[in-house]
Formats: sequence, structure tokens, C-alpha cells
Amino acid sequence: MKCPFCGEENTRVIDSRPTEDGSSIRRRRQCDECKKRFTTYEKVEAIPLVVIKKNQDREPYDRTKIESGIFRSCHKRPISVERINMLVDEIEAAIFNLEAKEIPSSQIGMIVMDKLKDFDQVAYVRFASVYREFKDANTFMDEIKKILEISDKKEI
Repeated sequence: MKCPFCGEENTRVIDSRPTEDGSSIRRRRQCDECKKRFTTYEKVEAIPLVVIKKNQDREPYDRTKIESGIFRSCHKRPISVERINMLVDEIEAAIFNLEAKEIPSSQIGMIVMDKLKDFDQVAYVRFASVYREFKDANTFMDEIKKILEISDKKEI
């Protein structure tokens, strides 16, 4: 494993433990050259997943696209990076549990919105407004009314 600081290839593992969800191994490493420490994660390599875009183009699945969308929707919300990463892990698990080799981007979007709805309502509306391409304020208000109806039902 190359050191991210100096590029030296001689590093050693000084601590190794499973992550909380047990899906990967967290390893603390130390560079033999510069003595700096860094963390790596070892995961089981999943089935290569192809995403089918709206225009029918196909591209490899990219977790960072989900992360960036959720980070933008959670901007200036009182949500820790750790909670956001846990949400992205949940979303990713739901996607890979489908055991499909190809998945439409619309299905990924629906999974993200479903998880965001319970996670943070403001983040959900922000994400939905971009994902569903709200054309006007009425469409936006309709979505907010739906959320309020769901919240009222949960309180009963």
C-alpha cells in the first residue's frame, strides 16, 4: 500500500478491525519512511454495476454521485458527515441488494428519495426538487403538502 503522504510503498498495518456494520475492515497503517499514519478500508468487491441514464447511456455505478447529491441536499442542515455517510451506506446496500447487473438511474433516485424522506424532510425536498425537476412553485408546494400529510399520519 502506497503512503498517501510521501508515496513510499513500504507501509505496515498497526491496527485492524471491522467497521460497525461489518461490511468492511478498517486498517490503520504507518509509513515506514515518513512515519505518518493513515486509514484504509478493505471491502468485498461487489458485482460491477452499470447505471442506465435517462438518455439510455450506460455508465459504471459511482458512489460519489450519490454522496455529492446528498451532501448538497443536506447543505446547512444540522446533520453530521458521519450520519450522511451512514445514509449513503444504507442506500448503497439497498442498491446492491437488488443483485442486478444494470439499474436505471430513476430507480436509484427513488431509493435515495425514500431514504431521505425519513432522514431529513428539508434535504428530501431539496433532493426531490432537483431529481423531479420541479417546474414551478406549485409543484414544489404539492411535494411539501405530501410530506406534511405523511408527518401528520405518523404523529397520530
